[in-house]
Amino acid sequence: MTRRAWLLFAAMCVIWGIPYLLIRVAVRDIAPGTLVFLRVAIGGIILLPLAFTRGGFGPVLRRWRPLLLFSLIEMAGPWLFLSDAERHLSSSLSGLLIAAVPLVGVVVARVARSDEQADWLQMVGLLVGLLGVAMLVGLDFGDIHTTALAEVLVVVVGYAVAPVIMARRLADLPSIPVVAASLLIVAIGYLPYAVLRWPTGVTGQQVAAVATLGVVCTAVAFILFFALIAAIGPARAVVITYVNPAVAVLLGVTTLGEDFTLGMAVGFPLILLGSVLAARRRTRPDAAVPEAAACEALGPDQSIRTSPDAVSNTAATTPVPSSPGSRQSTSTPSSG
Repeated sequence: MTRRAWLLFAAMCVIWGIPYLLIRVAVRDIAPGTLVFLRVAIGGIILLPLAFTRGGFGPVLRRWRPLLLFSLIEMAGPWLFLSDAERHLSSSLSGLLIAAVPLVGVVVARVARSDEQADWLQMVGLLVGLLGVAMLVGLDFGDIHTTALAEVLVVVVGYAVAPVIMARRLADLPSIPVVAASLLIVAIGYLPYAVLRWPTGVTGQQVAAVATLGVVCTAVAFILFFALIAAIGPARAVVITYVNPAVAVLLGVTTLGEDFTLGMAVGFPLILLGSVLAARRRTRPDAAVPEAAACEALGPDQSIRTSPDAVSNTAATTPVPSSPGSRQSTSTPSSG
Protein backbone atom coordinates (compact mmCIF):
# COMPACT_ATOMS: atom_id res chain seq x y z
CA MET A 1 0.00 0.00 0.00
CA THR A 2 1.04 3.61 -0.51
CA ARG A 3 1.84 5.94 2.38
CA ARG A 4 -1.51 7.67 1.85
CA ALA A 5 -3.32 4.33 2.05
CA TRP A 6 -1.51 3.41 5.26
CA LEU A 7 -2.43 6.78 6.79
CA LEU A 8 -6.08 6.28 5.84
CA PHE A 9 -6.00 2.76 7.23
CA ALA A 10 -4.47 3.86 10.54
CA ALA A 11 -6.90 6.75 10.84
CA MET A 12 -9.92 4.47 10.36
CA CYS A 13 -8.61 1.94 12.88
CA VAL A 14 -8.64 4.70 15.49
CA ILE A 15 -11.68 6.69 14.39
CA TRP A 16 -14.04 3.71 14.47
CA GLY A 17 -12.49 2.42 17.68
CA ILE A 18 -13.21 5.50 19.81
CA PRO A 19 -17.04 5.87 19.62
CA TYR A 20 -17.52 3.47 22.53
CA LEU A 21 -15.38 5.66 24.79
CA LEU A 22 -17.13 8.83 23.63
CA ILE A 23 -20.61 7.34 24.09
CA ARG A 24 -19.70 6.20 27.61
CA VAL A 25 -18.62 9.74 28.49
CA ALA A 26 -21.61 11.44 26.86
CA VAL A 27 -24.42 9.32 28.34
CA ARG A 28 -23.48 10.26 31.88
CA ASP A 29 -25.67 13.37 31.53
CA ILE A 30 -27.16 13.16 28.03
CA ALA A 31 -30.16 10.94 27.31
CA PRO A 32 -29.38 8.17 24.78
CA GLY A 33 -31.98 9.38 22.25
CA THR A 34 -30.71 12.95 22.47
CA LEU A 35 -27.16 11.72 21.92
CA VAL A 36 -28.26 9.86 18.78
CA PHE A 37 -29.97 13.02 17.49
CA LEU A 38 -26.91 15.17 18.08
CA ARG A 39 -24.57 12.69 16.44
CA VAL A 40 -26.62 12.10 13.29
CA ALA A 41 -27.63 15.76 12.93
CA ILE A 42 -24.03 16.94 13.07
CA GLY A 43 -22.84 14.22 10.70
CA GLY A 44 -25.72 14.69 8.26
CA ILE A 45 -25.36 18.47 8.08
CA ILE A 46 -21.62 18.21 7.40
CA LEU A 47 -22.19 15.68 4.60
CA LEU A 48 -25.07 17.66 3.08
CA PRO A 49 -22.97 19.85 0.72
CA LEU A 50 -20.99 16.81 -0.45
CA ALA A 51 -24.23 14.94 -1.14
CA PHE A 52 -25.40 17.70 -3.50
CA THR A 53 -22.11 17.63 -5.38
CA ARG A 54 -22.46 13.86 -5.89
CA GLY A 55 -25.84 13.65 -7.52
CA GLY A 56 -28.14 14.98 -4.80
CA PHE A 57 -30.97 13.11 -3.11
CA GLY A 58 -33.32 12.52 -6.04
CA PRO A 59 -32.29 8.93 -6.91
CA VAL A 60 -31.87 8.08 -3.22
CA LEU A 61 -35.29 9.33 -2.11
CA ARG A 62 -36.99 7.49 -4.94
CA ARG A 63 -36.07 4.38 -2.97
CA TRP A 64 -37.34 5.74 0.31
CA ARG A 65 -38.69 2.44 1.59
CA PRO A 66 -35.39 0.50 1.69
CA LEU A 67 -33.59 3.71 2.71
CA LEU A 68 -35.91 4.15 5.67
CA LEU A 69 -35.58 0.50 6.65
CA PHE A 70 -31.80 0.66 6.40
CA SER A 71 -31.72 3.85 8.48
CA LEU A 72 -33.84 2.26 11.20
CA ILE A 73 -31.91 -1.02 11.39
CA GLU A 74 -28.42 0.38 10.94
CA MET A 75 -28.53 3.69 12.84
CA ALA A 76 -31.76 4.65 14.61
CA GLY A 77 -32.20 1.44 16.59
CA PRO A 78 -28.61 0.28 17.17
CA TRP A 79 -27.21 3.67 18.13
CA LEU A 80 -30.02 4.18 20.65
CA PHE A 81 -29.63 0.74 22.23
CA LEU A 82 -25.84 0.99 22.27
CA SER A 83 -25.97 4.40 23.96
CA ASP A 84 -28.43 3.12 26.55
CA ALA A 85 -26.41 -0.05 27.15
CA GLU A 86 -23.26 1.96 27.82
CA ARG A 87 -24.91 3.54 30.83
CA HIS A 88 -24.36 0.15 32.47
CA LEU A 89 -21.57 -1.53 30.49
CA SER A 90 -17.98 -0.39 30.14
CA SER A 91 -16.90 0.97 26.77
CA SER A 92 -14.35 -1.85 26.56
CA LEU A 93 -16.92 -4.60 26.98
CA SER A 94 -19.34 -2.92 24.57
CA GLY A 95 -16.69 -2.74 21.87
CA LEU A 96 -15.77 -6.39 22.30
CA LEU A 97 -19.38 -7.57 22.23
CA ILE A 98 -20.02 -5.65 19.00
CA ALA A 99 -17.03 -7.50 17.55
CA ALA A 100 -19.30 -10.55 17.38
CA VAL A 101 -21.30 -9.03 14.50
CA PRO A 102 -19.56 -11.19 11.85
CA LEU A 103 -20.77 -14.32 13.58
CA VAL A 104 -24.40 -13.23 13.32
CA GLY A 105 -23.70 -11.86 9.86
CA VAL A 106 -22.67 -15.27 8.58
CA VAL A 107 -25.96 -16.75 9.77
CA VAL A 108 -27.96 -13.88 8.26
CA ALA A 109 -26.15 -14.24 4.95
CA ARG A 110 -26.82 -17.97 4.80
CA VAL A 111 -30.53 -17.44 5.58
CA ALA A 112 -30.81 -14.71 2.97
CA ARG A 113 -29.06 -16.84 0.39
CA SER A 114 -30.07 -20.41 1.05
CA ASP A 115 -28.17 -21.81 -1.96
CA GLU A 116 -24.79 -20.99 -0.41
CA GLN A 117 -23.54 -23.28 2.36
CA ALA A 118 -20.86 -22.47 4.89
CA ASP A 119 -17.69 -24.53 4.55
CA TRP A 120 -16.12 -26.33 7.48
CA LEU A 121 -13.70 -23.50 8.32
CA GLN A 122 -16.58 -21.05 8.52
CA MET A 123 -18.47 -23.40 10.81
CA VAL A 124 -15.38 -23.75 13.00
CA GLY A 125 -15.16 -19.97 13.05
CA LEU A 126 -18.76 -19.67 14.20
CA LEU A 127 -18.20 -22.14 17.02
CA VAL A 128 -14.93 -20.52 18.12
CA GLY A 129 -16.50 -17.06 18.02
CA LEU A 130 -19.54 -18.15 20.00
CA LEU A 131 -17.22 -19.74 22.55
CA GLY A 132 -15.40 -16.41 22.77
CA VAL A 133 -18.65 -14.55 23.42
CA ALA A 134 -19.58 -17.11 26.08
CA MET A 135 -16.19 -16.68 27.75
CA LEU A 136 -16.38 -12.89 27.51
CA VAL A 137 -19.80 -12.79 29.14
CA GLY A 138 -19.56 -15.83 31.38
CA LEU A 139 -16.29 -15.01 33.10
CA ASP A 140 -17.47 -11.48 33.89
CA PHE A 141 -21.17 -12.14 34.36
CA GLY A 142 -21.24 -10.63 37.84
CA ASP A 143 -20.28 -7.27 36.36
CA ILE A 144 -22.77 -7.34 33.47
CA HIS A 145 -26.22 -5.74 33.44
CA THR A 146 -28.51 -8.26 31.71
CA THR A 147 -30.80 -5.63 30.15
CA ALA A 148 -27.80 -3.82 28.70
CA LEU A 149 -26.51 -7.14 27.40
CA ALA A 150 -29.83 -7.72 25.62
CA GLU A 151 -29.61 -4.22 24.10
CA VAL A 152 -26.17 -4.97 22.70
CA LEU A 153 -27.59 -8.18 21.23
CA VAL A 154 -30.19 -6.08 19.38
CA VAL A 155 -27.38 -3.87 18.10
CA VAL A 156 -25.42 -6.88 16.86
CA VAL A 157 -28.45 -8.27 15.00
CA GLY A 158 -29.22 -4.87 13.47
CA TYR A 159 -25.65 -4.42 12.29
CA ALA A 160 -25.76 -7.89 10.73
CA VAL A 161 -29.10 -7.44 8.92
CA ALA A 162 -28.70 -3.88 7.60
CA PRO A 163 -25.95 -4.71 5.07
CA VAL A 164 -28.27 -7.21 3.38
CA ILE A 165 -30.75 -4.39 2.75
CA MET A 166 -27.91 -2.22 1.49
CA ALA A 167 -26.59 -4.90 -0.83
CA ARG A 168 -29.96 -5.78 -2.34
CA ARG A 169 -31.72 -2.43 -2.63
CA LEU A 170 -29.24 0.47 -2.45
CA ALA A 171 -25.89 -0.81 -3.71
CA ASP A 172 -25.93 1.03 -7.04
CA LEU A 173 -26.47 4.52 -5.59
CA PRO A 174 -23.77 7.12 -4.82
CA SER A 175 -22.51 6.57 -1.31
CA ILE A 176 -22.41 10.05 0.23
CA PRO A 177 -26.05 10.90 -0.63
CA VAL A 178 -27.20 7.58 0.84
CA VAL A 179 -25.30 8.10 4.08
CA ALA A 180 -26.31 11.76 4.38
CA ALA A 181 -29.96 10.92 3.73
CA SER A 182 -29.91 8.13 6.32
CA LEU A 183 -28.35 10.39 8.95
CA LEU A 184 -30.82 13.21 8.33
CA ILE A 185 -33.82 10.83 8.36
CA VAL A 186 -32.73 9.55 11.77
CA ALA A 187 -32.15 13.12 12.98
CA ILE A 188 -35.69 14.13 12.00
CA GLY A 189 -37.08 11.08 13.76
CA TYR A 190 -35.26 11.84 17.01
CA LEU A 191 -35.85 15.61 16.97
CA PRO A 192 -39.04 15.58 19.13
CA TYR A 193 -37.34 13.35 21.71
CA ALA A 194 -34.27 15.59 21.79
CA VAL A 195 -36.39 18.72 22.29
CA LEU A 196 -38.13 17.11 25.29
CA ARG A 197 -34.92 15.66 26.75
CA TRP A 198 -32.44 18.41 25.94
CA PRO A 199 -29.42 18.13 28.26
CA THR A 200 -28.66 20.72 30.90
CA GLY A 201 -25.50 21.17 32.88
CA VAL A 202 -23.28 19.11 30.61
CA THR A 203 -19.53 19.31 31.03
CA GLY A 204 -17.00 20.49 28.49
CA GLN A 205 -15.78 16.91 28.24
CA GLN A 206 -19.24 15.76 27.21
CA VAL A 207 -19.62 18.54 24.65
CA ALA A 208 -16.28 17.49 23.17
CA ALA A 209 -17.39 13.86 23.12
CA VAL A 210 -20.61 14.68 21.23
CA ALA A 211 -18.82 16.94 18.78
CA THR A 212 -16.19 14.28 18.10
CA LEU A 213 -18.85 11.63 17.59
CA GLY A 214 -20.70 13.73 15.04
CA VAL A 215 -17.81 15.34 13.20
CA VAL A 216 -14.99 12.79 13.36
CA CYS A 217 -16.63 9.41 14.00
CA THR A 218 -19.53 9.99 11.62
CA ALA A 219 -18.98 12.59 8.87
CA VAL A 220 -15.20 12.48 8.53
CA ALA A 221 -15.12 8.74 9.09
CA PHE A 222 -17.35 8.01 6.11
CA ILE A 223 -15.39 10.34 3.85
CA LEU A 224 -12.08 8.74 4.85
CA PHE A 225 -13.46 5.24 4.60
CA PHE A 226 -14.69 5.79 1.05
CA ALA A 227 -11.22 7.13 0.20
CA LEU A 228 -9.68 4.01 1.76
CA ILE A 229 -12.02 1.80 -0.27
CA ALA A 230 -10.94 3.58 -3.45
CA ALA A 231 -7.26 3.27 -2.51
CA ILE A 232 -6.99 -0.38 -1.49
CA GLY A 233 -10.33 -2.02 -2.28
CA PRO A 234 -13.01 -3.35 0.06
CA ALA A 235 -11.39 -6.70 0.86
CA ARG A 236 -8.40 -5.11 2.58
CA ALA A 237 -10.26 -2.07 3.91
CA VAL A 238 -12.51 -4.16 6.16
CA VAL A 239 -9.46 -5.37 8.09
CA ILE A 240 -9.85 -2.20 10.18
CA THR A 241 -12.85 -3.81 11.84
CA TYR A 242 -10.62 -6.35 13.54
CA VAL A 243 -8.54 -3.56 15.07
CA ASN A 244 -11.41 -1.33 16.28
CA PRO A 245 -12.34 -3.47 19.33
CA ALA A 246 -8.73 -3.53 20.50
CA VAL A 247 -8.66 0.27 20.24
CA ALA A 248 -11.90 0.44 22.25
CA VAL A 249 -10.39 -1.70 25.02
CA LEU A 250 -7.11 0.24 25.07
CA LEU A 251 -8.88 3.59 25.34
CA GLY A 252 -11.35 2.36 27.94
CA VAL A 253 -8.63 0.96 30.18
CA THR A 254 -6.16 3.83 29.83
CA THR A 255 -8.56 6.80 29.66
CA LEU A 256 -11.54 5.79 31.80
CA GLY A 257 -9.72 3.43 34.13
CA GLU A 258 -11.90 0.45 33.14
CA ASP A 259 -10.79 -3.00 34.23
CA PHE A 260 -9.17 -5.37 31.78
CA THR A 261 -10.88 -8.55 32.91
CA LEU A 262 -10.20 -12.23 32.49
CA GLY A 263 -13.23 -12.52 30.24
CA MET A 264 -11.75 -9.91 27.88
CA ALA A 265 -8.34 -11.58 27.86
CA VAL A 266 -9.82 -14.97 26.99
CA GLY A 267 -12.93 -14.03 24.99
CA PHE A 268 -11.63 -11.37 22.60
CA PRO A 269 -8.91 -13.49 20.91
CA LEU A 270 -11.49 -16.24 20.37
CA ILE A 271 -14.04 -13.78 18.94
CA LEU A 272 -11.37 -12.31 16.67
CA LEU A 273 -10.23 -15.71 15.42
CA GLY A 274 -13.80 -16.90 14.95
CA SER A 275 -14.78 -13.75 13.07
CA VAL A 276 -11.83 -14.02 10.69
CA LEU A 277 -12.66 -17.65 9.90
CA ALA A 278 -16.43 -17.20 9.72
CA ALA A 279 -16.32 -14.08 7.55
CA ARG A 280 -13.69 -15.37 5.12
CA ARG A 281 -14.76 -15.28 1.51
CA ARG A 282 -14.40 -18.41 -0.55
CA THR A 283 -12.97 -17.79 -4.00
CA ARG A 284 -14.42 -19.53 -7.04
CA PRO A 285 -12.66 -19.74 -10.41
CA ASP A 286 -15.69 -18.36 -12.20
CA ALA A 287 -16.03 -15.48 -9.77
CA ALA A 288 -12.56 -14.03 -9.94
CA VAL A 289 -12.82 -10.27 -10.33
CA PRO A 290 -10.00 -7.74 -10.06
CA GLU A 291 -10.24 -5.92 -6.77
CA ALA A 292 -10.48 -2.55 -8.45
CA ALA A 293 -13.55 -3.74 -10.33
CA ALA A 294 -15.05 -5.28 -7.20
CA CYS A 295 -14.61 -1.99 -5.39
CA GLU A 296 -16.56 -0.15 -8.11
CA ALA A 297 -15.05 3.03 -6.75
CA LEU A 298 -16.07 5.47 -9.45
CA GLY A 299 -19.28 5.83 -11.38
CA PRO A 300 -20.14 8.17 -14.26
CA ASP A 301 -20.30 11.07 -11.84
CA GLN A 302 -16.88 10.15 -10.40
CA SER A 303 -18.35 9.33 -6.98
CA ILE A 304 -17.94 6.16 -5.01
CA ARG A 305 -20.94 3.92 -5.31
CA THR A 306 -22.86 2.59 -2.38
CA SER A 307 -21.35 -0.86 -2.36
CA PRO A 308 -22.09 -3.01 0.69
CA ASP A 309 -18.47 -2.43 1.72
CA ALA A 310 -18.68 1.30 1.62
CA VAL A 311 -21.72 2.34 3.57
CA SER A 312 -22.85 0.27 6.52
CA ASN A 313 -21.70 1.34 9.92
CA THR A 314 -21.08 -1.99 11.57
CA ALA A 315 -18.14 -2.46 13.85
CA ALA A 316 -17.20 -5.72 12.27
CA THR A 317 -17.14 -7.55 8.99
CA THR A 318 -20.47 -8.88 7.81
CA PRO A 319 -20.72 -11.06 4.70
CA VAL A 320 -23.67 -9.98 2.61
CA PRO A 321 -25.27 -11.63 -0.42
CA SER A 322 -25.85 -9.45 -3.44
CA SER A 323 -29.01 -9.42 -5.44
CA PRO A 324 -28.76 -10.50 -9.07
CA GLY A 325 -28.48 -6.88 -10.19
CA SER A 326 -25.97 -5.69 -7.64
CA ARG A 327 -22.28 -5.50 -8.36
CA GLN A 328 -20.66 -7.40 -5.56
CA SER A 329 -21.02 -9.41 -2.41
CA THR A 330 -18.55 -8.71 0.33
CA SER A 331 -18.59 -7.23 3.79
CA THR A 332 -19.47 -4.11 5.64
CA PRO A 333 -17.58 -2.32 8.39
CA SER A 334 -19.22 0.02 10.87
CA SER A 335 -18.53 2.25 13.80
CA GLY A 336 -20.60 1.83 16.91
